[in-house]
Amino acid sequence: MKQHISKLITLLFVLLFSATVASAAPQLPKGFVYLDEVVPQLQVELRYAGTHNFVGDRVDGYLSQRPIITRQAALALKKVQEELRPFGLGLKVFDAYRPQRAVDHFVRWAKDLKDTRTKSEFYPQVNKEHLFRDDYIAYKSGHSRGSTIDLTIVALDDKEARELPMGTAFDFFGPQSWPEHKNIPAEQRAHRMLLQALMKKHGFKPYPKEWWHFTLANEPYPETYFNFPVR
Repeated sequence: MKQHISKLITLLFVLLFSATVASAAPQLPKGFVYLDEVVPQLQVELRYAGTHNFVGDRVDGYLSQRPIITRQAALALKKVQEELRPFGLGLKVFDAYRPQRAVDHFVRWAKDLKDTRTKSEFYPQVNKEHLFRDDYIAYKSGHSRGSTIDLTIVALDDKEARELPMGTAFDFFGPQSWPEHKNIPAEQRAHRMLLQALMKKHGFKPYPKEWWHFTLANEPYPETYFNFPVR
C-alpha cells in the first residue's frame, strides 16, 4: 500500500512539474513556430540577439537565440534542408521574424550619424546618411510579417559547420552583396546560385540587394507587422 501511494505521489509531482514548465514556456502567436523545432540540424546565429551586427549592440526585442517564423515558411525551409543534407550541407539562420521594435531600433541607429563604430566592417563604402536613401534601412521590414528569412549554407560534415564562402559577410551594405554581383570568384557565385535556386524552388523570393534575404511568396500575413519579442 505504501509503495502504491509513493508511486501516486511521484506521478502527481511529475504532472505538476510538467504543467509548470508548460505554463512558463513562451507562447507564440497563432501561425508561428520555432524554426529549430521544424528543421533538423539547423544552425543558428541570430546576430541581432548579440552585439556582432551593424548596430553594435543587442537589438531591441531579441531576448534569445531561437528563430521564430510562420509555420508555412518553416515547412518550406525544412524541404530546402532535406535537399542539402545528402551532400553534407545545411542551413544557417542569421535572422527570421523581426519585431517592429527592432526595426525602430535600426531607424534610431541610422539617424545617429555620430555612431560609426561598425562602419569598417558593415558599410565601409556607404555614407551612413544615405542608408535610408539606398534602401539599407527602412521604417518597415518584411521580417516583421513573419515569413522572411536571412540565411546561408554551411558544411554540416565540418566540425565547426563552416559557412560556404558567399563573397561577402552577412549584412554587408554594398553592391558586393547583391546576389548577381559578378566581381567575386566563380565558386562564390556558384554558392549564391545554389542558395537562390533551392529557395526559389521551395517558394521563396530573393531580394536583389542581399544574397541572404528571402521572403515566402505566399506569405500568410502580407499586411501585418508584428511586434512580439523573440524569446
